[in-house]
Formats: sequence, C-alpha cells, structure tokens
Amino acid sequence: MARYLIIIEKAEKNYSAYSPDLPGCVAAGKTRANAESNMKKAIEMHIRGLRRDNQPLPEPRSIAEYVQVG
Repeated sequence: MARYLIIIEKAEKNYSAYSPDLPGCVAAGKTRANAESNMKKAIEMHIRGLRRDNQPLPEPRSIAEYVQVG
C-alpha cells in the first residue's frame, strides 16, 4: 500500500487538494475534511485508471515539513 502526500489549500469559498506525485489528480470540497475525503476518492480512482490502462503506479516521493521562521 502506497502513501501519497496531498496538499490542501484554502480558496475563497472552498478547499482544494492535489498530490505532487499524481499529476492531474485533484479534488475540492466545501470544508477541509470534505476536500481530504474527496481527494482520497480521487486518488483511488486515479490508481484504478492507471491499473486498468496497464500503466505503472508513480512512486510516492514527496515529503512535507514545516519551517518555523521569525
């Protein structure tokens, strides 16, 4: 089982999410939790599509870390 990093960003009226390791795989939601849930479903669908098309699954490579400044 692979673990893919997702980035969740606050937009004006909702939240959007994407994964740097899965280009084109995006989702949105009214709340952060909704965007996260939708992104999980989008990743699952993306992976199913890759498998169906006999394409290799991208290796998870992205990591995230916060840097404190000031």
